[in-house]
Amino acid sequence: MDFRIFTEPQQGASYDELLAVAQATERLGFDGFFRSDHYLRMGDGDPGAGPTDAWTTLAGLARETERIRLGTLVSSVTYRYPGILAIQVAQVDQMSGGRVELGLGTGWFEEEHKAYGIPFPPKRFDLLEEQLEIVTGLWATEPGETYSYSSDNYSLENAPALPKPVQSPLPVIVGGKGAKRTPLLAARFASEFNIPFPDPGTVPGLVENVRRACVELGRDPDAMVYSAALVAVAGADEAEFARRAAAIGREPAELRTNGLAGTPSEIVDKLGALREQGIERVYLQILDLGDLDHLDFLAREVVPHLAE
Repeated sequence: MDFRIFTEPQQGASYDELLAVAQATERLGFDGFFRSDHYLRMGDGDPGAGPTDAWTTLAGLARETERIRLGTLVSSVTYRYPGILAIQVAQVDQMSGGRVELGLGTGWFEEEHKAYGIPFPPKRFDLLEEQLEIVTGLWATEPGETYSYSSDNYSLENAPALPKPVQSPLPVIVGGKGAKRTPLLAARFASEFNIPFPDPGTVPGLVENVRRACVELGRDPDAMVYSAALVAVAGADEAEFARRAAAIGREPAELRTNGLAGTPSEIVDKLGALREQGIERVYLQILDLGDLDHLDFLAREVVPHLAE
């Protein structure tokens, strides 16, 4: 298994706070630093410095880190036209020396769209399919050639399809819990299929849906990376675990049911079960970005038991 740190900056985090977490992520040996792509805090509480833009943040981190993978989990198709998104991601990939990955999804948080004047169409899955086709199509266009696309939603005419990312192909992440369309989109466009916050017992079926879709499209299902994102809260003992749970406003029992939570042995056992169910990569959702000791604890007491 490899492990990536996954953050939710819309809950209240400045760029400097994210930089500290990203640099700790690199120093402690995690594989990557990923962030959500949201513009409004969810739930009550102090919004802190307010939202940070995902791709602006990642551009900065690309110049202030050296090894870790960087990306979104996930960007929403409602925020950016696909041509602009392709340019942004390719440029950040260049700035990082080829360490960027694009997670793309339909978006769901209507309140943030209302708050910042972003259109929120009721049907967005077609937009996701088209954006995946356009973005990957632009990147795959041969140098000197142009790219065109036309539909009711998007129209590109003789785009020079520049700049190009360093990576070819640049890794694309598609995730979700849908039974049919999501697996097919992952099989067509993605290098990685991500299961966000899986309900207990559902992982084998979700993985199998994608493997079946790969076979249907003539793709080797073993060429896909299968990952999951779960909240992580660890402690050396019950008191430390309870303290960290309280710091993010969650109940210990609920975290144990839905996340990677408790003592290291508990978390290692749950990760081992996920590995047996086909999960190769785990995004550890860290909600208290000021607790860098938590990252150090996970790196020392959990990751070595499962890292490849």
